[in-house]
Amino acid sequence: MSTSDQFDDFIQRVRTGDEAAAEELVRHYEPLIRREVRLGLDDDRLNRAFDSLDVSQSVLGSFFVRVAIGQYDLESPDQLVRLLVTMARNKLASRARHERSQRRDVRRSTAADGDTLADIPDGQPSPSETLSRRETLERLRAALTAEERQIAELRSQGLGWEQVAERLGGQGQARRMQLSRGIERAGRALGLDD
Repeated sequence: MSTSDQFDDFIQRVRTGDEAAAEELVRHYEPLIRREVRLGLDDDRLNRAFDSLDVSQSVLGSFFVRVAIGQYDLESPDQLVRLLVTMARNKLASRARHERSQRRDVRRSTAADGDTLADIPDGQPSPSETLSRRETLERLRAALTAEERQIAELRSQGLGWEQVAERLGGQGQARRMQLSRGIERAGRALGLDD
């Protein structure tokens, strides 16, 4: 099996909710996301408000929901890295804007607010996080129109955009945009995006 076929198989397993593939993705790519966030966290006040793990979990949660619904067409590990890094930068910028726009005074937070070893996560998704991802995905699917759900289902079966268009009519690029807009609309309605 070629490297390209292995990557396609891996993404398909992630898309269908394979827990082993999801754990492998987290194990392999989360350090890259966290590094990117740490490089962007140059304000000590923001460091006290949230850390790279917070942003990384937000990026991965958003990625898993969106890949499961069929939004991303990934062809190589490099493309996946670029996507995750871009998502991390966008989430970090959004969190920073939120902290600054609300005129939050992060200096009021003290170490006693939760600075214990018991509060440090182990990096593995808990059963409740896994369940939460599934529930989020179901809520997002339910917020899509029937046609958008049909597109998402065909994408989750591994069909390319042109194959989806052959089955449903229209053009592949138009179907891709239709699903993308539906996901954005549903995400905003459900408060899933920062």
